[in-house]
Amino acid sequence: MNKEGTMKSFMKGAVLLTIAGFIVKLLSAVYRVPFQNLVGDQGFYIYQQVYPFVAIFGIWTSYGFAVAVSKLLADTGKQAHGTILRIAFMYVAAISIAVFVLLFFGADLLAGWMGDQQLERLLKVGAFSVLLMAPLAVLKGYFQSLNDMAPVAYAQVMEQGLRVTVILVGTWIVVSSGFSLYAAGQTAMLGAVAGGLGAVVLLLIYFRRHAAFLKQPSTIRAWPIVKEMTAVSLSVSMSSLILLLFQLVDSFTVFRLLEESGVASLVAMEQKGIYDRGQPLVQFGILIATSLTLAVVPLVARTSKKTGGRPAEMYARLAFRVSFLFAFAAAAGLTFVMPYVNEMLFQTREQSLALIIFSWQIVWMSLLLIMTAMLHGLGKVRVPALLLVLGLAVKVVSNLLLLPVWGVMGAAVAGNVGLAIIVAGLLFYFKKVWPMQFAPLSYYSWLFGAAAAMSAVVLGWSVLADGYLFDGLSSRLSAALTTATAIPLGAFVFMVLISKSRIITEKEWYIIPFGRKLAGFQLAINSKKKGGKR
Repeated sequence: MNKEGTMKSFMKGAVLLTIAGFIVKLLSAVYRVPFQNLVGDQGFYIYQQVYPFVAIFGIWTSYGFAVAVSKLLADTGKQAHGTILRIAFMYVAAISIAVFVLLFFGADLLAGWMGDQQLERLLKVGAFSVLLMAPLAVLKGYFQSLNDMAPVAYAQVMEQGLRVTVILVGTWIVVSSGFSLYAAGQTAMLGAVAGGLGAVVLLLIYFRRHAAFLKQPSTIRAWPIVKEMTAVSLSVSMSSLILLLFQLVDSFTVFRLLEESGVASLVAMEQKGIYDRGQPLVQFGILIATSLTLAVVPLVARTSKKTGGRPAEMYARLAFRVSFLFAFAAAAGLTFVMPYVNEMLFQTREQSLALIIFSWQIVWMSLLLIMTAMLHGLGKVRVPALLLVLGLAVKVVSNLLLLPVWGVMGAAVAGNVGLAIIVAGLLFYFKKVWPMQFAPLSYYSWLFGAAAAMSAVVLGWSVLADGYLFDGLSSRLSAALTTATAIPLGAFVFMVLISKSRIITEKEWYIIPFGRKLAGFQLAINSKKKGGKR
C-alpha cells in the first residue's frame, strides 16, 4: 500500500510539473510573436542579443541547482536538511553575485564584443534578475525533495506569466510613448526581474511553515555538498542549455560577421532579427519532447531500478518514437508552410529559406532532450556533457566559416550541423550503454511515408489557397488563412496514416501526456477496418 501510494504521489507530481512545464514553454514560444510585431526586426535583434546571458544562468540555477538540492536532501537524513539548504543558498548566492558583477560591470566589454555598444544598458538591467536565483533554486529544490510539486509548478507559471506580461505591456507603453527600441529592450529585460521576484515571494509563502528546521545543527562539511551540487546541476541542465548556448554563439558572431562581410549595420541588425524568428518556432516544435522528458523519462529512471511491473525499455522506446514522430512531422510541415507562417506571425516572408533550415533543429533538439534525460536517469552524465561541448564547438567553427559566405543561412546550417553531431554521438553511446532497438524499420517507413503525404497535401493546398482562393485579400491575411487551413489539413492527413499504421498502439498513447484523445482517434480510425473483417 505504501509503495502504491508513493507511486501515485509521484505520478501526480509528475503530471503537475508536466502541465506547468508545458505552459511555461508555450508562453516562452508565443510571447516572442507579439513582441516582434511591436518592435520589428531591429527591436527583436536587440532583445535576442542579450536574452541568452540571463536565460543561461536562470536555467542552470533555478532548474539545474534545484534538482541538485532536491537530490542532496533526498539522499540525507532530515537532521541535515537545514545545513544543506544553508550551504546551497550561500553557494548559489556567491555564484549569483559573481555573475551579477560580470554582467553589470562588464556590460561595456560584452557589448563591445557583440559589436553594439548600446546593448550595455540591457545587460545591466538583466543582471539584477540573477540575484534572485539563489532563493529560487533552493526553495524549488526543497519542495521537489518532498515530492510536493504544487509550489514548484505554481511558481514556474507565475514567474513566466509575470515575465511575459511585463515584457508585452511594458514594451507597448514604451513604444507607444516614442522611446527608442533599446529602451523597449531594457523594459523587456525587466520582465525577468519581475517574474523571478514574483516566484520567490510565492515560494516563501509556502515555505514559511517549514522554516523551523533550518536552525537544527549539523556537522556536514561544505565542500562535498558544493562539489556534488556543481556536478549534478551542470549535468541535468546541460541539454536544456544547449539551444541557449547556441543563441549566445549567435549573439557574438552573427551581427559582427555580417558587418565584417560588408553588410550595413542597420541591415545586419534586421537580418539577425529575422534569423531570430526561428527561435519561437523551434521552441514550439520541441514542446512534445519537453513534455515527454518531464513525464516519461522519470518513469524510465524509476522502472530501471525495479524488477517487476512495466519494463523501463518500453518507456524508453516510447519516448523516442513519440518524440521523433512529432518532431519530424513539425519540421516537415514547416518546410512547406514557412513563407506563410513567416508572414502571418512576423509580417514579412524574408529569409524563409533560412528559417526552413533553422526549423529542422526541432528534430535534433527533440532527440537530444529525450536521450540526454534518459541517460541521466541511468546515471550516465559525463559522455553526454562532453558531446554537448563538442557540438557547441562545432557550432562556433561552423558560424565562423559559413556566415561570411551564406549570411544568416550559414548560421542556420551551423546550428543543424552542431546538433546533428551531438545526436549522432548520443545514439552511438546510448546503444553501448543500453543496447536496444528504438523502433523497427516499419516505424520509419510509415513515418516518412506519412510525412511525405502530409507535405504533398500541404504544399498543394498552400499554393492553391494563397494563389487563388485568398488572392483578393491583403498579403498577410492571405498568409494567415493559408496557414490556418494548411496546418490542420496536413496534421489530419498525417495522423490518419499514423493511426492506420498503429506504429504507436492505443495503450502506448494512453501513457504519454495528453495521449488519451489520440488513442480515441486511432480507435475510431481503425474501427471500420475491424468491422469490415467481421
